[in-house]
Amino acid sequence: MKDGLLLIDKEAGFTSHDVVQKVRRILKQKKIGHCGTLDPDATGLLLLTLGTATRLTRFLIRAPKVYEGLIQLGVATDTYDASGQVVAQAPAEAVAALTGDQVAAAMKAFEGEIEQKPPPYSAKKVNGVKFYELARRGEEVPDEPKEVTVFELTPVSDLEEGRIRFRLACSSGTYARGLAHDLGAALGVGGHLAELRRTRIGTFAVESAATLARLDEAATAGHPPGEAWIPFDQIPLPFGEVTADPQQEHRISHGQTVLVRELAGEEGDWVKLVNRRREFIAVGTVVERIGNAGVGIVQPKVVFR
Repeated sequence: MKDGLLLIDKEAGFTSHDVVQKVRRILKQKKIGHCGTLDPDATGLLLLTLGTATRLTRFLIRAPKVYEGLIQLGVATDTYDASGQVVAQAPAEAVAALTGDQVAAAMKAFEGEIEQKPPPYSAKKVNGVKFYELARRGEEVPDEPKEVTVFELTPVSDLEEGRIRFRLACSSGTYARGLAHDLGAALGVGGHLAELRRTRIGTFAVESAATLARLDEAATAGHPPGEAWIPFDQIPLPFGEVTADPQQEHRISHGQTVLVRELAGEEGDWVKLVNRRREFIAVGTVVERIGNAGVGIVQPKVVFR
C-alpha cells in the first residue's frame, strides 16, 4: 500500500486528523490526506488519499455526501450538537405538541439550494484561525452564509419524545448540525444533532470501509484490507475518462495538449486520462470542443506519468 485510496469507518471520539495520524503509524507512511472532515462525535466513512493520490484530494473532496443521524428537538446547544452546552430548552408540552408530519414538512423546506451559515464551533477558518478557536476565546465569529445544496432531508423514523432519525444527502460543505439547529428554530422549539454517521461519499460506501482495528490487523499480516483499499490506477473520479494512445501519452507526459475523441465533457470540464494499459496518467481540462462528434482538445493539468 503506497498510492491509492483507503476507506476508513471512523469511530466516535477521534477527529479526522487523529485518524490520519493513526493510519500513518499503522502503515508507516507519511503522505496521507483526507477528503472531508467528520466531527469527533460523528462516525462513518472517511476517505483517505495516500501517496500520489493526495494530489486528487481537491477533486474527491467535492463529492456529495450521504448521512444518517438523529435530531433532538426541544434543546439547543452552542455547538449545535450533543457535545455543547445547552443554551435554550423548550417547554415539554411544546415538544410534545409536534407531529411527525410537521417535522417532515419542515425538513422538506430545507431541500434545494440554500444559504447556510457555518456553526460558530467549526473548523472553518478566517485569516488562518478556526471558528471554534474564536468562539472559545469569546471573540465574534463571522456568520457569512455559504450556498449549499440539500438533495434530500427526510425522516426515517417516527417522532418520539422530540427525537427523530433522518437521512441527509447534500453537497460538500453542508453542516448537518447546522441543519439540525435550523430545523429546531423553524419548528419554534430549538434542536441539536444528537448522532451522525456518514454512509457515502460520491460512489464510495461505508460498507466497504475498514475500521482502524481491521486495518491494523491487515497491515500486521502484510496485506491490504480488502475492498477498503483502491489502488491508484483504479480510482474513480466524478468526471469523464479518456484513453490516450502512445503518441498522446508522450505529449501528456510533457504537459502538452492532445486532440481526443469520444469526449463526454464540455469546455472547462475535468477529464481523467489513462493510457492503453489502463494506467492513470493525468487529469486535464477540456479547452475546446470541435463540432458535435465528441472531439475536443484536452490540456493536462495534473500529470502523474
